[in-house]
Amino acid sequence: MNAILGLHRQLSRYDANLSDWGGSMLSLVLRFYVGSQFFKAGLLKVSDWGATLALFNDEYKVPLLPPDLAAYLGAGGELLLPVLLFAGLMMRPAALALLAVNILAVLSYPQLFGFECPAALNDHFYWGVLLVVLAVFGPGRFSIDAILARQKP
Repeated sequence: MNAILGLHRQLSRYDANLSDWGGSMLSLVLRFYVGSQFFKAGLLKVSDWGATLALFNDEYKVPLLPPDLAAYLGAGGELLLPVLLFAGLMMRPAALALLAVNILAVLSYPQLFGFECPAALNDHFYWGVLLVVLAVFGPGRFSIDAILARQKP
């Protein structure tokens, strides 16, 4: 039994460092991956604002919001929230807000459910899962949130 316990101690002696540093690196990669997806969508919206307004007026059915306001809020969220993810500043609220944007995007465009190719809907599902992971596990060491947490009051 002592041999098994000794082997277990040897194999798991770096677990805390691996979780801390490896988890922080994984969080950084996920923050940049998911954030870039939304940031690109925001840039696309503002690159042709007339088309964006037409889509929000004709195609997207955002509940409870006038189409023009939904377009401004959607584009603004897709441009601002990813920057917060990239920096790791207020990362958990930013991840949850992007999750809300993601859910609203799916609900506002019911045609996603009717496409022959489910890739578009799957992308939203994967982004949602990654945003939940980021919200639960946090930004890790490589973030402004971590720097601020180490500051003495």
